[in-house]
Amino acid sequence: WTPVLEAIGRQTGLCFELRVSPTIPDFESSFLKGLPDFAFMNPYHQVMAHDAQGYIPLVADGKSKLEGIILVKADSPLVSIKQLEGKKMAFPAPNAFAASLLIRSLLARDGIDIDPVYVKSHNNVYRSIIVGDVVAGGGVNNTLEREPQEVREEVKILYRTPVFMPHPFSANPRVSPELRTKVAQAFIELAKTQSGRSMLDGIQIPEPVPVNYQNDYLPLEKLGVKKFVINGTN
Repeated sequence: WTPVLEAIGRQTGLCFELRVSPTIPDFESSFLKGLPDFAFMNPYHQVMAHDAQGYIPLVADGKSKLEGIILVKADSPLVSIKQLEGKKMAFPAPNAFAASLLIRSLLARDGIDIDPVYVKSHNNVYRSIIVGDVVAGGGVNNTLEREPQEVREEVKILYRTPVFMPHPFSANPRVSPELRTKVAQAFIELAKTQSGRSMLDGIQIPEPVPVNYQNDYLPLEKLGVKKFVINGTN
């Protein structure tokens, strides 16, 4: 994030102070209180942040939509999500959107009761499956694609969720409309150079496009995942 924010800062005349929360609950607490001027958050965090403080999504990756996936070991005999009933499943965190909230809500909708284990990161989910700590796990297409080939070869996709607009870079409404526009445009301009695209790929926004709450994130409110949000837990 540092080189991206430095480049955006040069184009906009802003000076960013990068703050990385030690845990997901700490991050959630910060944006629910309206502390950051800008934040990069998962799609359902955008819903939470909009409801709590009115955060406004500016840009997100237009290259690929976000897709939740359920993975099992490459040699697993499982062929249906119904076979996950009563099984231990790994998730990165309770409130990770596509990798956890969405998958848990879809399983519950189908009456499938699983034993969730939260292992703090997508990387840990994939490795927990491989070593046999869990039968299956929740991830997303974007993070699986960034894993080494030897990891990807050890797992297979059992189930894919519907797709959604990915993580937005969002602004607190106290940031002026003029500055919000400048920052969004700076992201788009950065993608016009090879070095800029390389930096943006590092933060998983290789092709930034403008987004808005009404069209891109409001539909998430209707998914019924709110009851699966767990506050104050890693």
